[in-house]
Amino acid sequence: MAIYPIQLKDEGNKHFQAGETDKAIECYTKAIKACKDKNVLAVIYRNRSACYLKQESYANAASDASKAIDVDAADIKALYRRCQALEKLGKLDMAFKDVQRCATIEPKNKTFLETLRRLGADIQAKLKTTFSTDSRVQNMFDILLDDEMETEKRERAANNLIVLSREDAGAERIFQNNGVPLLLNMIESGKREMILAAVRTLSGMCTGHKARAMAIIQMVGVDKMCSIMAVDNEEIALATCNLFQCINDSLTGGDKREYGKEEALVLDASKDLKTILLSLLEMVANKKVPGHGRDQALNLLSRNVPRTTKKAKDNSRTLFTIDHGLKKILKVCGQVPELPDQLPMTENTQLIASVLLDKLYDDLICDPERNNFRDICDEYIKSKIDPNDMDKTIHAVNTISGLLQGPFDVGNALVGRQGIMEMMVALCGSEREVDQMVAVEALIHSSSKMSRASFIITNGVSLLKDIYKKTKNEKIKIRALVGLCKLGSAGGDDYALRQFAEGSTEKLAKQCRKWLCNPQIDTKTRKWAIEGLAYLTNDADVKDDFVEDEPALKAMFELAKSTDKTIIYAVACTLVNCTNSYEKKEIMPELVQLAKFSKQHVPEQHPKDKKDFIDKRVKRLLKAGITSALAVMVKADSTILTNQTKEMLARVFLALSQDPKDRGIIVAQGGGKALIPLALEGTDAGKTRASHALAKIAAISNPEIAFPGERVYEVVRPLVSLLQTDKDGMQNYEALKGLTNLAGFSEKLRVKILKEKALPEIENYMFEDHDQIRQAATECMCNLVTCKQVQDRYLEDGNDKLKLMILLCGEDDDNLQIAAAGALAMLTAAEKKLCNKLTLVTTQWLEILQRLCLHTNPNVQHRGLVIVYNLLNSDDSELAKKLIESELLEILTVIGKAEDNPRRQGAIDAARTCLVRAMDLGLIKPFTSPS
Repeated sequence: MAIYPIQLKDEGNKHFQAGETDKAIECYTKAIKACKDKNVLAVIYRNRSACYLKQESYANAASDASKAIDVDAADIKALYRRCQALEKLGKLDMAFKDVQRCATIEPKNKTFLETLRRLGADIQAKLKTTFSTDSRVQNMFDILLDDEMETEKRERAANNLIVLSREDAGAERIFQNNGVPLLLNMIESGKREMILAAVRTLSGMCTGHKARAMAIIQMVGVDKMCSIMAVDNEEIALATCNLFQCINDSLTGGDKREYGKEEALVLDASKDLKTILLSLLEMVANKKVPGHGRDQALNLLSRNVPRTTKKAKDNSRTLFTIDHGLKKILKVCGQVPELPDQLPMTENTQLIASVLLDKLYDDLICDPERNNFRDICDEYIKSKIDPNDMDKTIHAVNTISGLLQGPFDVGNALVGRQGIMEMMVALCGSEREVDQMVAVEALIHSSSKMSRASFIITNGVSLLKDIYKKTKNEKIKIRALVGLCKLGSAGGDDYALRQFAEGSTEKLAKQCRKWLCNPQIDTKTRKWAIEGLAYLTNDADVKDDFVEDEPALKAMFELAKSTDKTIIYAVACTLVNCTNSYEKKEIMPELVQLAKFSKQHVPEQHPKDKKDFIDKRVKRLLKAGITSALAVMVKADSTILTNQTKEMLARVFLALSQDPKDRGIIVAQGGGKALIPLALEGTDAGKTRASHALAKIAAISNPEIAFPGERVYEVVRPLVSLLQTDKDGMQNYEALKGLTNLAGFSEKLRVKILKEKALPEIENYMFEDHDQIRQAATECMCNLVTCKQVQDRYLEDGNDKLKLMILLCGEDDDNLQIAAAGALAMLTAAEKKLCNKLTLVTTQWLEILQRLCLHTNPNVQHRGLVIVYNLLNSDDSELAKKLIESELLEILTVIGKAEDNPRRQGAIDAARTCLVRAMDLGLIKPFTSPS
């Protein structure tokens, strides 16, 4: 048996020499298990260490080498292998000691001496930077914690600290230099700037580093972080929310480091994640937490609890949140700000809570889970309804309103429960204004969808009309009116399906516009006026009157820019209606005839929904400043800016950018920048429309102005997405025009276009039957051929790319010829091999070249002559001779001898250059003047 491990070792050696490290490791590992001889074991460990070094598994290589050294401290091979592994692991001082021992044993070994010198220099450099970083970190904290220090210096130190924390090495230095306790001291100072700097530095330190994030949680404490988020300051709440997000990302997979075997034991983050989740739920219904802190707690839950993709099977975080926090979220929805002793909230808190409820409900997988959700809601509502306590009852009704704005099905089922509708009707007749207001709002929300609104249409219209006529209170009047608007707009934009008598919709809309323009009325109530218009603008007369009313438009845009973001959806609906950018069903004339014959209802288009009216409305909206309002709306918090709202904003942008003359205004007011996030995130329809609007802008704008800074690179992907075959011809064409403009702008942009894999798509469109699309693709290729990667594709064998380009030069379309000949001129100038290849791919090359040189359009002719010059200059004497022996010499001579003419000067000069080159090659004799 003693020979068995040695045979395995020898087999491992053979695999190692053959470069099969995996098999070698397998043999060595078996040998280690079987071997009892200490000295043989040391050799096997040393050999396996060499394998691990090859595989760049440095921790294992160092470990195996150490085991060999334990047996023989002077094992020079093991020492040097451990030195190499330790250097790669960044442990320079330990590596230095190993190579020092090697050099002592073999003082003349050049490899050891060179490694010793190099490591010595590296250690010195590292000490220098470490020392300077350490002293810099200490210095920054000294400045920040010195109350006497001038403000400017402290601000600079704070910014430097934040920047340093964003680099891994810098974050580690802060951490090692007692940074966390010092950052906590800054937070304890209670000064806004200090708290912000400390929280942002902690965010940098936690980003992408699981171990450090977990250590910081232990040192700072989740409760402490929650208390910072609960400071009554919007900026601090947002910064702390970002810190929680960085921690969550690092703990759930944002960290790509390898921590080795101990990871499962040491870095189990589930406990910390659970603690954070429970603490955030605690914040949601805590009276001591101000509005901004509550908003951020809800936002964090909304972003991190539901699954990001339905492919993930595990929705346990959602189930945990429902069990431990659903009632707390419902409590937020039920708050009535007009009553005393309510939770502090911002204008947006209740909508964020409704969106969170919707996301949680949508994340449930099966009926039992949904039933449990409904049961908890049902139980909560029942527990609040108390005929002797009106405040509790309207809390229940408001909770239903919150559910109707979130998971509508759950809210709708509750409204249908016995007694709820009757209770809402009874509240409408209450003496208290607040009761009426809550009840009317609940009625409005419960009539959200036409199919569900039938029982409300039968009872609701008369009820709301009654309230509208009787009440003297403007707040209630406006809400009752919105209810009527909503029920009245059930027919959409179908002219024949109007719910109200002729003219009454215009009257309701006029009243809404009047309220909207009245600054004496509070924002929340004016918001309801926009809600009303969102429904009434289904009617084309209302749209037209509204866009003519510039003060009303401007009042709406100002409200859209305000801190109350709950308004965004209603504004977006109104704008989609005014620009007619909603999804339109194509109606076939045959079906219309059939419907009329069978006496079925046929949808009718209002005369004011025709194109010329829509165009006028778009111009009015642009004049009133719609773009700047849209740009502000796009920046709203992701929880409130739902994918549906994003899609509506994208539709509006596309409608605004139809006329090229208007695109300058859109760019000037920040529309280009605002479109990028809409094109990258949201529904497929929304992203496509935003990408299309981007393409329209990119096609005719200076990219530097339309998309300043690095943003221009973000435009490429949305444009490339429009080249897919499922997009329509107009989208393909305008995307190609946009990419052409970008490709002509800089090499960096051309590289980005290639990186996004646009090249095969562009090449496909060069074969397109549609003339304009083919031309646009060829123009785009013309701007891309300066890239080496594109030139290489034309050099490759086995494709018709070059042949196609030559044949496109022979087409009868001037613009197409300019693009194709321009591309060919640049290709033949850049790659001499292509000059010869050009003559082999098609027999028509010479005829096409002659036609280019004889072209009446000077731009085409100039490009043809440049190609001829490139062929003469290609170091292929046979090709040059063939050109000069053809009719081209006569063509060149005629053009070259022509008088100077500013219109054709480029072509004339190019022909003369060709003739000079032919003379240089000895193919023609110089012109001689008579003596």
